[in-house]
Amino acid sequence: MQSLRVAVDVGGTFTDICIMDEATGLIRIEKTASSRDPIDGILAGVDKAGIDLTRVALFSHGTTVATNALITRRLPRTAMVCTAGFRDVIEIRRANKEDLWDTYKDVVRPYVPRRDRLTVPERIDAQGAMVTPLDEVEARRVAKILRRREVAAVAVCFMNAYVNGANERRMKAILEEELPGVPVSISSGVLPEIFEHERFSTTVVNAALSPVVVDYTTRLGERLRDGGYDRDLLLLHTGGGVMTPGSVKDFAARLAGSGIAAGAIASRHIAGLCGYANSIGLDMGGTSTDVSLAYEGQSRVTKDWHIEFGYPIRFASIEVLTIGAGGGSLAWTDEAGSLRNGPQSAGAFPGPACYGNGNRQPTNSDANVVLGRLGTSLAGGKITLDQGLAAEAVREGVAEPFGLSLPEAADAILRVANANMSDAVRLISISRGYDPRDFALVAFGGAGALHGVDIARELAIPVVIVPPNPGVTSALGCLLVDIQHDFSESYLVGAAEADPAQIEAEFGRLETEALARLAHEGVAEADIVLQRSIDMMYQGQWRSLAVPAPRPIGAIADLTEAFHRHHEREYNFRRDDAPVGFFRFNLKAVGVVPKAALATHEPTGATPEPSSRRPVWFEGAAHDTPVYDRASLPAGFGLAGPAVVEQVDSTVLVPPGTRAEVDRYLNILIRVKE
Repeated sequence: MQSLRVAVDVGGTFTDICIMDEATGLIRIEKTASSRDPIDGILAGVDKAGIDLTRVALFSHGTTVATNALITRRLPRTAMVCTAGFRDVIEIRRANKEDLWDTYKDVVRPYVPRRDRLTVPERIDAQGAMVTPLDEVEARRVAKILRRREVAAVAVCFMNAYVNGANERRMKAILEEELPGVPVSISSGVLPEIFEHERFSTTVVNAALSPVVVDYTTRLGERLRDGGYDRDLLLLHTGGGVMTPGSVKDFAARLAGSGIAAGAIASRHIAGLCGYANSIGLDMGGTSTDVSLAYEGQSRVTKDWHIEFGYPIRFASIEVLTIGAGGGSLAWTDEAGSLRNGPQSAGAFPGPACYGNGNRQPTNSDANVVLGRLGTSLAGGKITLDQGLAAEAVREGVAEPFGLSLPEAADAILRVANANMSDAVRLISISRGYDPRDFALVAFGGAGALHGVDIARELAIPVVIVPPNPGVTSALGCLLVDIQHDFSESYLVGAAEADPAQIEAEFGRLETEALARLAHEGVAEADIVLQRSIDMMYQGQWRSLAVPAPRPIGAIADLTEAFHRHHEREYNFRRDDAPVGFFRFNLKAVGVVPKAALATHEPTGATPEPSSRRPVWFEGAAHDTPVYDRASLPAGFGLAGPAVVEQVDSTVLVPPGTRAEVDRYLNILIRVKE
């Protein structure tokens, strides 16, 4: 009987596996070392967890394969075919820089070198009319050149193809005739939107990644089938849904940044179980912290993101801010004599000084060890932390240079780290028009539960939620997603000239395409949900806001009023007298995947005793603090700070002045008092 759901999140150091029993809703976890070939690490973890693949009803996977391929530039040879005169669009970019004041830092080179960017005569005007049909003789000559060069993928990017893709489609047909087996991505199929650099860049990334992820998903699927798994492999994409291997070839770029979306999905779901529709996710690991936000049960979505600056990927993505703050982040002194924290990291090896692998610079983990907040044993005893080495690093690196006592120095390290993370939370909340006081903070990752309350106090967030398995919460997110595809269509019309009937017809065409794609993936019609939105802006602007659109489309005045409200919340002002323009239609097509409910537990009334006690420093004073084993804490149990709760994959800190309680899902809710 197929009764297990398995989710795998592959990280740079560990591969996390989350196994849910559909019948009981109980979850167990497994961690194994990541391998050079991620598939070997996944299957090693499956074996270690004792998973019988014949009993698996759903296998979901968040992968870093696409992200790593872009970062390392280990990409197959990819070519680009452009309209004559426009081969350098992706090299000119927007002529901007990541660091405006760094004269010597250049933007990285394009994914396709200039010699592999070839051109053909063709032209479509801005209204979509055919000006110059594709020169098929030249097109075949270009195709033969690419065949001799043995390119592995091709991106076709023609000007104004977003309004009429006829020439691109014909070019694709010629390339497929001349280069059989080579994947071809066309911009009108990948991203039919105005702004040629963003469209070209996304199409190039999509083409370059296609051979990489198709090979990976094919090999993983075969290995799983050999083990007895007979369902579709579901792959998490940046939009917060999953896709099947059948869609990977055409939309490979959606897997870039796959891994970071899982944590945002899981934190939103866990907050919802606890009764909070508004939540902020704080995923703090060993090297970095990912911050996400959900408002009224929906994650913030952006189309303004990239893996490498200058080369945008315009697929919808859950908005996640990443900063260099983790357990291994190094404390250091800048040229002005100020204490800094990160983004440099000690990494998995040599790791923090307390690991005993030779690092002598203090890290956040070392500071937590010195203050007694982190014990001397991690991962169920597999890692032993040396308190003496941690103290020595903090003393030499911070205490002596700044004339501080050892506890003061450790506290200073953590204050700087917490300030950095608080700033990231401000960027995704206050700067977007959201008040943190209306949110719950979901703290997870290996180190999130150590720092969550301090960040909540800084921002007046009233409650911190710590999931049952903080270290593998991202893997849990892979179990909580649906099949999802995003469609868009440019529509550059002023609201005064917009026709509701025409808008309804355009959405109808997008919905027909969406239904066909989900049906191809085996989604039943009853499990399909379609969500509309329209990108709108004040005329004269080029940045737009997505406004939910009804089905069917009603009065245009209602849409413009909704836009004014959204603009006021986002930017704190509205201009009712300014003309509004439509920019793009968006359609989110969701194929709902049945989800097993997480197990619930009834209060037992038991009062577990602490497993030990130790001095822990808070606000310059040592407190005799009870230490609990999290596995012993039943639903309904409450405790007042200070307290430390230890478990295999994380440590939870309950500071003085707060009170914690365990809910029926075994989440720990820490009430933060002002």
